[in-house]
Amino acid sequence: MAIATPALIQALFTGWKGDFQNALSSAPLQYTELATIVPSTTKSNTYGWLGKFPGMREWIGDRVIKAMAAHGYQLTNKKFESTVGVEKDDIEDDNLGIYSPMFQEMGRVAAIQPERLVFEALRQGDTVPCYDGQYFFDSDHPVYPNADGTGAVASVSNLITEAGYTGPTWYLLDNSRAIKPIIFQDRKKPTLVSMNKIDDEVVFTSDLLRFGVDMRCVAGYGFWQMAVAVKAPLTPDNLWLAIERLRSFCADGGEKLGIKPTHLCVPTSLEKSATKILERELNVDEGQTVSNELKGKVKLLVADYL
Repeated sequence: MAIATPALIQALFTGWKGDFQNALSSAPLQYTELATIVPSTTKSNTYGWLGKFPGMREWIGDRVIKAMAAHGYQLTNKKFESTVGVEKDDIEDDNLGIYSPMFQEMGRVAAIQPERLVFEALRQGDTVPCYDGQYFFDSDHPVYPNADGTGAVASVSNLITEAGYTGPTWYLLDNSRAIKPIIFQDRKKPTLVSMNKIDDEVVFTSDLLRFGVDMRCVAGYGFWQMAVAVKAPLTPDNLWLAIERLRSFCADGGEKLGIKPTHLCVPTSLEKSATKILERELNVDEGQTVSNELKGKVKLLVADYL
């Protein structure tokens, strides 16, 4: 029988913290494929420059200073926590085998929290506004004929829908640039803390030592022009439609943005269909065997938390 001394409890916490940290650092993650990680040092960050793609012009005369469009898009960090209790009796009875896996799982859960937030933002993109006040995936994003944001607005859609379709949504993304479609704002990384002093009030009254992890972060939206959502069957023709739509986007003033799709992002239910489209060498078209023109066209991202 062990005695729950401060030294023993501290030694146990050191070991459990190692279990937590190992799982935190080794969890396989996908969110960095489509999210720009932005460090945050305050309660919220304002992305006033969103809405203005920087461009180049021939330098004749003085420089022309382009004022960044002040859209006032703000992301406020959210707090997240997970807490577990360890019975002091378990320490005294050497019944500690269950706790190491529990702390490993706590580390894994903390590691995938950004993953959940990023893919939740993608999934909710047709119901949550982005920098221009429209939903991130919308049928009427405003694009102006003049580079300074003046003139008669045109409505541009990055949402493709098919009447009567009730299946899962899939996404075509350009993840090649410094600003990706999703922004992950990182205020405080996961930190494991403990309330494990023998003379702590809860330990005294309940014989319960408490260990918890907390973090602060939020996910939001970058440029809507770098993503297309498709609410239609995943077929080669619909994928080509999405590719054409994504590549057609222009900035204010009509300047081509040169968007190139890099990733097809699908939920797990569409993995088989997506794999056939992007990895088969040959297809059958009107009874004839032909080369698969979409093979390797973009990278397949099967999102576990979409």
